[in-house]
Parts: sequence; structure tokens; C-alpha cells
Amino acid sequence: MSQLSVKHLLGIKDLTPKDIELILETASQFKEVINRPIKKVPSLRDVTIANVFFENSTRTRLSFELAQKRLSADTINFSAAASSVKKGETLLDTVNNILAMKVDMIVMRHASVGAPHFLSKHISANIINAGDGTHEHPTQALLDSFSIKEKLGSVAGKRVCIFGDILHSRVALSNIFALKKQGAEVMVCGPATLIPKFIGELGVKVEFDLRKALLWCDVANVLRIQLERQTIKYFPSLREYAQYYGINKQLLDSLNKEIVIMHPGPINRGVELSSDVADSQHSIILDQVENGVAVRMAVMYLLAGNK
Repeated sequence: MSQLSVKHLLGIKDLTPKDIELILETASQFKEVINRPIKKVPSLRDVTIANVFFENSTRTRLSFELAQKRLSADTINFSAAASSVKKGETLLDTVNNILAMKVDMIVMRHASVGAPHFLSKHISANIINAGDGTHEHPTQALLDSFSIKEKLGSVAGKRVCIFGDILHSRVALSNIFALKKQGAEVMVCGPATLIPKFIGELGVKVEFDLRKALLWCDVANVLRIQLERQTIKYFPSLREYAQYYGINKQLLDSLNKEIVIMHPGPINRGVELSSDVADSQHSIILDQVENGVAVRMAVMYLLAGNK
């Protein structure tokens, strides 16, 4: 079996193009498994995985939990809201207490940028970053790449535009790294206040006009406006945002071209996407959810083999 070049999945930045290819190939085998009548394999039967979430999550957490069950792993779930973190326990103490229960792998989401990287220097278990602050969300980018490949045959040479709140998005950064490593062309589009100043240095195009960006791209990966991360107002109102940057059926029909619509969820319907676009034949949003389980199975399986 081929191996990953890394012991942890902290970010796409650390992966080689070969690593990404291996994860996506392994995921396609696991996708066949989860579509069989018996959806379980004993691949991680002796592995104990802790899901340590210091930040709220529905989709990512459920996806990881389901992937772990499909691989027959033993799991424990930790939620910061109901833990001793509230009593002032440090991150390292929290994790060391979990490791004392003989845990092999930790899936972690944390509001602080670099939290999984800090942990990886202090503990021996494999760590998977399920989102750190506004930094990276590697498994989301991998499942997005898998979904594009499944729909269009390959990622190389495709034009992918990421729309919306680039400034506060960990999905955007991970996707830029993943897409560039696989040979795609990448553009970002949104209000100037939501596009980071450094973004051009990552080798991506920047466009402020929604229509021009849609005419350019094969794939539109539309991000949610992250109001919960915004400490100041970046645009006048959601209504105005929807007017200038919301994608609706009428706009898509006027382009006379096929565009694949993606979204990491949850969708603010009527803001970044209208319902008739989110639920249209252009959309692969529900495929992304299904592919997320297969990709996370692949990541955990490959890291467990890297002991």
C-alpha cells in the first residue's frame, strides 16, 4: 500500500500532489463500500479515535463520526461546551487526559489558528484538523476536489472560482492550495472588503464582478457569509450582498453555459444562493456531503497505516 508523506493532516499546505492523489483514489474505493448493502469494513477495528470539537459543527462532525463507524473504529466524542475547558483547563491538559484513555487518533476543530499544529508537536497520536479558526479545513477541500473530479473527470485544467466571504473562510484557503496542487486555475470573487489583501500572492485571480467571474469559471464554489466571525460590518446589508453577489436561476440561465455549483454548507438560502440554484441540476451540494464520508474514511485509514 502507498503511504502518505505526513503523519498528521494539519492542512493541505503540507500535502504533496501525490498525497492528494492517493487520498482521492482511496476515497473512490471507500465510496463503493458505502454504497453497498453492508456499508462496514473492519479496516480500523483496533483503532480508537477521539472527536474533540471546541467549536460547533454539524456536518463535519457527523461526517467524521459516520466515517469512523463505517471503518469499525472505536470512537469517543468530546464537546468543549460540556467539558472542563469551561473551568479553565488548557488545551494540552484536555488532550493529554483524552490520550490517557489510550486514543490513537484525534479529530479536532478549534477556533484558534494553529491549534492542531501546536498539539502535533506535543503528542504522539495522529491529528486531523477539522478546521482551525479562519486558517484551514483540509478534509473539506479534499472532498471538494473529489466531487469536481467525479463530475468533470479531472481537476487539472479546470477553472474554479470561489465566491463570497474569502476573508473569514478556512475552506477557501484549503481549496486554493488543493486546486493549485492539482493543476486547476483558481479565481476568487466577492466584495473588496471580504477579499484578503495577500490573496494574489497565492497565484489566484481576483474578480469583483459576479457575472464576469461566472462567465470565466467551470465550477462555482460558493461560500457562506460568516456573520459569526465578523466583528465589524463588511457590507451594508445581507439584502445588498444578495443583490450584487447572490447567484440565482435567472442569472445562470442568462450565461448560456453549464456551471457546476458547489457549497460547503450550511447555505444561507436567498443570500449567496437562491433555492432554485441550490436544488437545481447544476448543483452537486448533496454529492459533496456523500463524498465527505468517503474522503474522511480515506484520510483516517491512510493515517492509521502511517503509525
